[in-house]
Amino acid sequence: MKQMEKVKEVRLMLHEAVNTLEGMVMIDSVQRLGIDYHFPEEIDAVLNFYHRSLDVSTGSTHHSLYDVALCFRLLRQHGHYVSADVFKNFKDKEERFGLNVGKDIRGMTGLYEASHLRIDGEDILDEAYDFTCKHLKASMTVMDRGMAGLVRHTLEHPFHMTLPRFKSNYCLKNYQGDNGRTRVLQELAKMDFNIVQSLHQGELKAVLKWWKDLGLSQELRFVRDQPLKWFMWPMAILSHPQFSKYRVDLTKSISLVYIIDDIFDVYGTLDELTLFTEAINRWEVTEIERLPRYICNEISDKVQKEHGMNPIQSLRKAVLGGLCNAFMVEAKWFRSRHIPMTDEYLRNGVISSGVPLVVLHMHFQLGQGMTKESVDSVDNIPGLFSWPATILRLWDDLGSAKDENQEGYDGSYVECYMKEHGSSTSLENACEEVENMISNAWKKLNEECLCSNQFSPSFKEGSLNIARMVEVMYSYDQNQRLPALEQLINSLLNESIP
Repeated sequence: MKQMEKVKEVRLMLHEAVNTLEGMVMIDSVQRLGIDYHFPEEIDAVLNFYHRSLDVSTGSTHHSLYDVALCFRLLRQHGHYVSADVFKNFKDKEERFGLNVGKDIRGMTGLYEASHLRIDGEDILDEAYDFTCKHLKASMTVMDRGMAGLVRHTLEHPFHMTLPRFKSNYCLKNYQGDNGRTRVLQELAKMDFNIVQSLHQGELKAVLKWWKDLGLSQELRFVRDQPLKWFMWPMAILSHPQFSKYRVDLTKSISLVYIIDDIFDVYGTLDELTLFTEAINRWEVTEIERLPRYICNEISDKVQKEHGMNPIQSLRKAVLGGLCNAFMVEAKWFRSRHIPMTDEYLRNGVISSGVPLVVLHMHFQLGQGMTKESVDSVDNIPGLFSWPATILRLWDDLGSAKDENQEGYDGSYVECYMKEHGSSTSLENACEEVENMISNAWKKLNEECLCSNQFSPSFKEGSLNIARMVEVMYSYDQNQRLPALEQLINSLLNESIP
């Protein structure tokens, strides 16, 4: 009841600020605090007003750099296209970002944040990213410790590239101000964090019970037994509290990817894997195959009841023609120590990442705008499926990411690239190429989210969240541990806010 009282207060404040820049500032605040899901209509009203009438769309010079960058970022984050030309007025006569911009720390942080919404071909935002990175890092040496810490956090965790709910605890601790609006937002965010944490704890209990009752950790002792880690993926992908039941089911799909990955990478001989893949493609019911059949049938039944359409054929195709067959291709390559060409490796690696299967399950679970045409279209792996998968595959291959319980060999894009280019390249050049490919994949993903298509805003956000979660899941330290993931688990599931 106290939470809903605070929700009403914030809703009123958003109503009052709908035609002012203060409304955009409030949207940024509620997003960073993880409470924006309470105010979809109010947020849309503010954004629609600015997209229709604000003269920032023409690059008016009477707006500050920070104001323009904030509006640009928020509008693009919510699917409104705004031309990157709005930043042209902040360039000097030589068409470069000049000294005046370099002295504006607040403006530069806003521009840096906005540059992560760039799409392919937007050179001005590429320049903005390079410029702000260079000057913000240099400026940190003359800032006080508090300001330098905030700038460093922005550089390391730009808002568009990170998971808002995963950062809400940090933002709450650093949300400064003593005016009435700030206090109301803080109070709501604290209550909301603890309520949602309790919800997640209940979901985790359901996941752990399901995994224990299934008994596969006892039958297949060679596979990873990590239901908590698997659950963190749907916590990120479908972060809003109203998707609670979907998070539990999506964890089951994700467990399927990890288990089949271990069967192919760690356990099976080539002959065994060939027989296994053939059996899976026939959809035979045996003990070892009951997991994919069980999960696909269970989710299909729920989708049928909730949305009136049965996706079993698409899910079977994703598991059969997709995931297992892609793993089989890799098994043949790497058990014979064959190193494929980069295009061939990445094309197959997008499927074997498991992301298309997980995104497909999410698409059917959400059911928003689901028609026969939209169901048929996902069989061709649209960009909202393939670009997060590309980011995951390349990020995994870029680092020394080797799961703590895996002993298998599954190749690397870097290795394929170095073989393909021979003595003309180095490990450093290969890694730089992969970093550029990841950056370009993000541009493509941003563009997909701005396109008008059959996919809902919730689905687009889920696709983005997969890409955002990759760094958390694949940033191993020298001990092959995941410190960022461990920190998030403690923050979101164990540490309440007084």
